[in-house]
Amino acid sequence: MNLVKFFRSMEDHLFRIRKAEKLYNIWKTSLLLALASVIIYMWMAYLGIGSTPLSPAAIEASGVEYEQYKYWFILGRGVYALIFAAFMLFIPSLIIYAFTGIPYKKLVIMQQIVLAVLLLERILWVPLATLIGLEWYVSPLSFGIMASYFMEINWFIYFFGAISLFQLWTIWFQIRYIGGFHAIRKRWLWLIVILLHIIMWALAATIAAVDTRIISGWFE
Repeated sequence: MNLVKFFRSMEDHLFRIRKAEKLYNIWKTSLLLALASVIIYMWMAYLGIGSTPLSPAAIEASGVEYEQYKYWFILGRGVYALIFAAFMLFIPSLIIYAFTGIPYKKLVIMQQIVLAVLLLERILWVPLATLIGLEWYVSPLSFGIMASYFMEINWFIYFFGAISLFQLWTIWFQIRYIGGFHAIRKRWLWLIVILLHIIMWALAATIAAVDTRIISGWFE
């Protein structure tokens, strides 16, 4: 499926996917999205985004040691991106399949759209990080910046920072997509999708809280 064409005529593509008996290029598209994730995250790491925990070690390191730190940091972000892409494509699809019985491959297509939107969000955040120095969890597109005014616990700031306008769009899209396949009550559909996102936001907050400690400890 061509993701660009999908956004140009969403309703038409949704209708075709619902009626399709055979689906093509699912794994090819998934592989390309995973590759795009790796490239984007490694590019961000190359720009120094997310490398703040490295600063104390970088100050004391020699030129060679600094380049080694940078190399391993970029490589680590690439591995993280691959795991992130695989998780986003296949785990939510599996959970929703267990609740609805919608063909798994058609749910993977849904998650391909979701992953593409989340990668777009990352790309749009890059100028904010490089030019203004904003971390992802205080992006003006997320609720983290508001949470930072009322809360001091980092985990909660990360949690609300994971809730962005793009995330809200993916919730709307998933409900619209799933509702076209399965005659499930709207309130149960909303409940399943929102609970799934809450779990993922909590996971993102936990990873963000642990990530800083892991990076700073790894390069000490």
